Amino acid sequence: MSISILGARVIDPQSGLDQVTDLHLEGGRIAAMGAAPVGFTANRTLQADGLVVAPGLVDLGVSLREPGYSRKGTIASETRAAVAGGVTSLCCPPQTRPALDTSAVAELILDRAREAGNSKVYPIGALTKGLEGEQLAELVGLRDTGCVAFGNGLKEIPNNRTLARALEYAATFDLTVVFHSQDRDLAQGGLAHEGAMASFLGLPGIPETAETVALARNLLLVEQTGVRAHFTQITSARGARLIAQAQSLGLPVTADVALYQLILTDESLREFSSLYHVQPPLRSAADRDGLREAVKTGVIQAISSHHQPHERDAKLAPFGATEPGISSVDVLLPLAMTLVQDGLLDLPTLLARLTCGPADAMRLPAGQLKIGATADLVVFDPQASTVAGEHWYSRGDNCPFIGHCLPGAVRYTLVDGRICHEA
Repeated sequence: MSISILGARVIDPQSGLDQVTDLHLEGGRIAAMGAAPVGFTANRTLQADGLVVAPGLVDLGVSLREPGYSRKGTIASETRAAVAGGVTSLCCPPQTRPALDTSAVAELILDRAREAGNSKVYPIGALTKGLEGEQLAELVGLRDTGCVAFGNGLKEIPNNRTLARALEYAATFDLTVVFHSQDRDLAQGGLAHEGAMASFLGLPGIPETAETVALARNLLLVEQTGVRAHFTQITSARGARLIAQAQSLGLPVTADVALYQLILTDESLREFSSLYHVQPPLRSAADRDGLREAVKTGVIQAISSHHQPHERDAKLAPFGATEPGISSVDVLLPLAMTLVQDGLLDLPTLLARLTCGPADAMRLPAGQLKIGATADLVVFDPQASTVAGEHWYSRGDNCPFIGHCLPGAVRYTLVDGRICHEA
C-alpha cells in the first residue's frame, strides 16, 4: 500500500530532523520526504497539518504474559495495546511459563506476534535455565531464533562466580545482557521504598542500597568481562550516578527507566492503593528528580512502560498480598507527553528517549526516519488530549492513570507502512 502523509511536523531525533514536510511510503518503507517520487501514486492520503510524525516508539519492557499467564494478557491483546500507545517495536522479558529459555518458546512468541500483526516483538531470552541462576540457557540458539538480549529478571544470580562466567560467555558472542539490579537479601520481604512514607504506613521497606549494592557488583563484573550491558528499571538517583560513572569510564553500558518512576513517588502509597504496588518500588521525590536529570542528560537513554498487566483479582487483596506491576503501554505516548507539558523535556528529547535511544541500546532496526528505512511511524496530535481508559486494549486495567486527562493523542500507528491503529 502506498501512503502519503502531508503537512506534518516530522521529527527524527536520530538525524536531528525537525521540519514541516511530507512523507511518502511505498512497499512498507519510506520512499521520499518532501516531493513525491516520480510515478508515485498514493492509495491513501493522510492530511496531517498540526500533527507530528515520529519514528514508532520502541518499548524495552512489555510483559506479553503469553505463554503461561493468558488470564493477565495475550500476545494479541498486549501488542494491540502497544500500537494504541504509539509503540511499533517492543521487547518482552523472559518471565513466561515455561521461561523463555528455549528456542521453542521464542518461536511460539514470534509466531503469535506475527499472526497478531500489531507491533514487532523482540524477545529477551533467559540468561539461565528456568531463570534459576545455576546453568546457562542455550544463549546462541536463542539468539539465532530471534532473542536480542538475555536477562534473569528480578531473580538475582546469587553466585558471583556463576554470573562472571555467564558474562564472559555472553561477551565472547557479543550478546547484550540485561540487568535488573536488586539485591535479593536487602529487598527480601520489602513492599515500599525504605523511608518516611513506609514507616508512616507500617510497610516493610526496600532500601536504596538494594539497588546500588547490586548495581555496583554488576558494573564491576561488566568492567571485568567487557560484556555489553543494559541496566533496566533504574529507580534511584544514586543508581543513575553509578551508571554515569561507568559510562565516563567507557564501559559499554546503557540504561532505562520506567515511565511511572519519572511521574510518581512513594507519596502515592498514602492511601494504600495496590495500583501503586510495583517492584522495584516507587522511590522518593529526590530520586525522581535525579532520574529526570539523568534522562535529560542522556545517562538514561531509554524510557519504557515496563507494562505488567494483571487480572482484576490480582490487585484486590490487601496491599502486601497483591501482585506488583502497572499496565500502561496503552497510553505510553500521552503519559510521556506529561514530561513535555511540565517543562521537564522538550519534544525532540522525549522522542529520542522513546525511539532511537532504546533502539540503540538493544541494537534494534528501529527508531529512525530515513529514505529506505522501514515505515514504522507514529502520527500524533500534541495539542489534543487522551482520557486514559476511554479506549483500553490491554487485558490488564491495573493502571493508576485511568480517568486522567493526558496531553497528546495518537492518531495513527503504522508498522511496515501498514496502519495498525487509527483513532
